[in-house]
Amino acid sequence: MNDRRPSFILFVTDQQRADHLGCYGHPVLRTPAIDGLARRGVRYDNCHVASPVCMPNRASLMTGRMPSLHGVRMNGIPLSTDAVTFVDLLRDAGYRTALIGKSHLQNFTGQPAYDEPRPERSGFHRAGGALVEASRQDFRAPAYRQGAPPTGLGSVALPFYGFDHVELVTGHGDACGGDYGRWVREREPGVERLLGAGNQLAHDYVCPQAVRTALPEALYPTSYIADRAVSWLDAAGGEPYFLMVSFPDPHHPFNPSGRYWDAYRPEDMPVPAAFECNDWTPPPHVAALHREREEGEAALRGMNSIGCTLQEALEARALTCGMIEMIDAAVARVLAALDRSGGAGSTVVAFTSDHGDHLGDHGLLLKGAEPYREITRVPLVWADPNGPSGATEDGIAQTLDIPATILERARIEPFHGMQGRSLLAGPARDAAFIQYDHQRPHPGLGGPPRVHTLVDRRWRLSVFEGQDWGELYDLEADPDELRNLWDDPAAAGDKARMIERLLREEIAAVDRSPFPTARA
Repeated sequence: MNDRRPSFILFVTDQQRADHLGCYGHPVLRTPAIDGLARRGVRYDNCHVASPVCMPNRASLMTGRMPSLHGVRMNGIPLSTDAVTFVDLLRDAGYRTALIGKSHLQNFTGQPAYDEPRPERSGFHRAGGALVEASRQDFRAPAYRQGAPPTGLGSVALPFYGFDHVELVTGHGDACGGDYGRWVREREPGVERLLGAGNQLAHDYVCPQAVRTALPEALYPTSYIADRAVSWLDAAGGEPYFLMVSFPDPHHPFNPSGRYWDAYRPEDMPVPAAFECNDWTPPPHVAALHREREEGEAALRGMNSIGCTLQEALEARALTCGMIEMIDAAVARVLAALDRSGGAGSTVVAFTSDHGDHLGDHGLLLKGAEPYREITRVPLVWADPNGPSGATEDGIAQTLDIPATILERARIEPFHGMQGRSLLAGPARDAAFIQYDHQRPHPGLGGPPRVHTLVDRRWRLSVFEGQDWGELYDLEADPDELRNLWDDPAAAGDKARMIERLLREEIAAVDRSPFPTARA
């Protein structure tokens, strides 16, 4: 391998499952730019998140640590500014660092949390200020409000988690904020008349959150991110650098802009297996979501999993494909700028996503406490000009391995306590450990869900806090995860083995930082 330190471009999408790319076998979706990266590099077919939701997994991407260690257990908890990121280490080694697009290491909104401190008791003293939590970290300070209004409309304070250059996009859909919000209003002063469901163009889709945005392609967040990434590369000059290009799509609302709205037809989409299986019995938490939808109680405009019909699933898939094709065109623009810069021969380009979307599998849309592979398995493509090309790797990898791999390729030692493992010599895991935690109560779990999952080459096991049932799937015999073997006597030995292995992963996930300073 060349000893020269390469530059890096890391593309990140939001809520894109692994099978929604041409190079991962989608039968209809057109993604020539990303497919080209796979032909020039390595496609990881078994990459899983650390947590199947935005903020925790993005914090794992930045730190190479599990949510229970970096502290972002769920959406709504910012990543501490005391946390060391792999970008900090790149910057310390002389890399120029830039983020263009979505960060979501801090909250987007000022909406109150679901969780509240327990009520004060008469006669008891309650500490305030820095003594409210177990550690003296004030997440209400201005440093943690840089992704939310009103400060989300301007530039963040630098360095931002290791990034020296930041152009931020906050939110989802067409009504995004941050630096993008200021940019789009400069170009279209009356842009509010084009934004959101209330101003959408006419259509006949019935899928929840299907919005035919009136915002033209040139003003859509994906185009902004491509424009700004190209401008940054055009001005980048010398090497080395690390550029993260992070798209808010294809996260819902399902609102591809312009020609991308009807680029795909619902009737051409693969039918989710659950709609073709006559004897599937949903596990309790999934059955509760179906029941909630049937009774008209589902939060159709929310962020968490909801039940859906087949037609809604097919429409969501078609619109998601439109958003992904637009992302692919943006990736092509950035790669063309890289070629023009003369840096393609010394730049590693990678592509991944923060988690997936049910998109109709198991009769669900969006994502939540249902750790099926459609939300835990994500694409990972690694194209190194000095590495293998056209290769596929089906060993287990995880999001938290990406920073360790980048540091290894840059010849930079990781900090003490990084849990990710370099993939340069091939995946070093035989199982993925996945944590899920959420504020909002789940209708089938009796309260806020907490789920820990283990996935190996054949099995997926999930244990739910407070429940006397769980999930166990044989992924070879049942790749669609429709037959829960948790109570099947024939699978008792495999269940015991997976539970033991999950316990070992729990032990291994206990923090080893800080390093001891003496023998005591």
